[in-house]
Amino acid sequence: MSKTICLAFTGASGLPYGIRLLECLLQAGCRVQLLYSQVAQVVARQEMGLELPSRPAETLAFFQQRFSNLPGTLEVYGREEWFAPVASGSNPPEAMVVCPCTMGTLASIAQGLASNLIERAADVAMKEGRKLILVPRETPLSAIHLENMLRLSRAGAIILPPNPGFYHHPQTVQDLVDFVVARLLDQLAVPHQLMQRWGQQEGKE
Repeated sequence: MSKTICLAFTGASGLPYGIRLLECLLQAGCRVQLLYSQVAQVVARQEMGLELPSRPAETLAFFQQRFSNLPGTLEVYGREEWFAPVASGSNPPEAMVVCPCTMGTLASIAQGLASNLIERAADVAMKEGRKLILVPRETPLSAIHLENMLRLSRAGAIILPPNPGFYHHPQTVQDLVDFVVARLLDQLAVPHQLMQRWGQQEGKE
């Protein structure tokens, strides 16, 4: 049975991680419930030249065309679509990933706020004991940022900063993106072949 994963894009730098994760989840046959903020649309345009539509139906059509050959299913929900499945503990996803995650979104989740669907979905994931993974892309980190991360970690969330390793000898930016996405897929228990694992490098016995 395919996994149901809620994936949220917010306005931090790092949309290539989120888009690649979406692609890999669909490739693995997952059901993906996609949410995105208004600022994420700006970042997508700036970092990737992607024009994400404001209307969920148009965004759904955009990604269905882009990933038409992948077996997974995609649903897209608006920021105020309170009847979306992810808004209720009666129908939560198996896991949620906010990638990338702004410090503002992280702070709101840490304080238990639910002023939009992304924050509400994260709140639902935590209260229902589902895995919540936050991918904060900021540097340097203030004491407030670190305290919010600690609070969320103690509440059961996973803080996974997009810090790529170099032991696999990356040759391209895509290799660095795939390193982080591979770690996310591991946390979600979604199989992948994005990179060799430690101890499996070429020439290593």
